[in-house]
Amino acid sequence: MTSLTAEIIIFIFGLCIGSFLNVCICRLPANKSIVFPGSACPDCGTSIRAYDNIPLLSYIWLKGRCRQCSTRIPLRYPTVEIMGGAFAVLAYLKFGFTWEALIYYGFVAALLIITFIDIDYQIIPDIISLPGIPLGFAASFAIPGLTYSASLLGILVGGGMLYLIAWGYHLITKKEGMGGGDIKLLGMIGAFIGWQGVLFTIFVASAVGTISGLLVMMRQKEGLKLAIPFGPFLSIGAIAYVFMGPALVTWYFSLLM
Repeated sequence: MTSLTAEIIIFIFGLCIGSFLNVCICRLPANKSIVFPGSACPDCGTSIRAYDNIPLLSYIWLKGRCRQCSTRIPLRYPTVEIMGGAFAVLAYLKFGFTWEALIYYGFVAALLIITFIDIDYQIIPDIISLPGIPLGFAASFAIPGLTYSASLLGILVGGGMLYLIAWGYHLITKKEGMGGGDIKLLGMIGAFIGWQGVLFTIFVASAVGTISGLLVMMRQKEGLKLAIPFGPFLSIGAIAYVFMGPALVTWYFSLLM
């Protein structure tokens, strides 16, 4: 099997995973089963036939609309599917056919679910972040570049650092700032990528979040009153570390020398 063939197969596999991620994004906030019932149009409730539920292709074939009621299907659905396929290929190119690739792809998939739920509902589901902490620690025994001590320290640094920031903000302003979901999310991130990954994640999330916040403030009348979820920025930082972390750190310090 050639490398291109493998990449195509992996991309198709990732598209299917992306389709499942969409189910999780829609149903987890509503505390619905992600297994039963089958997929249905959220507007008219009609069950989606198998041939209308093919990742990406069905969206293109149906021109982004429900076959039954013609309601427009949100662009987020094919976007998540494409991201699922793209990250599957990236994991393969980065780590090859290894347990490390599978573990980190599962980690990225969880972050994608968290990201889009946080964007839509401003919540980070405990059902993903809390089990993710022990799973990340267990995974450290199968990841060559991550020791169990680095994973444990990542949990403590990740969760502890954001907790101190949230506590300090509340102490000074008497207002809730950083949510508990962000604290648990960074604890999960630390479990999978260690304490160095946590520091990298916070740096990237803060930089990207600040830039995004300034852009939003310039476009919105609400200004500083507009709440922007921090979970997606933490996810961006963690994913960047998985695929480019050491290279970006080396490049950054080379600029300072």
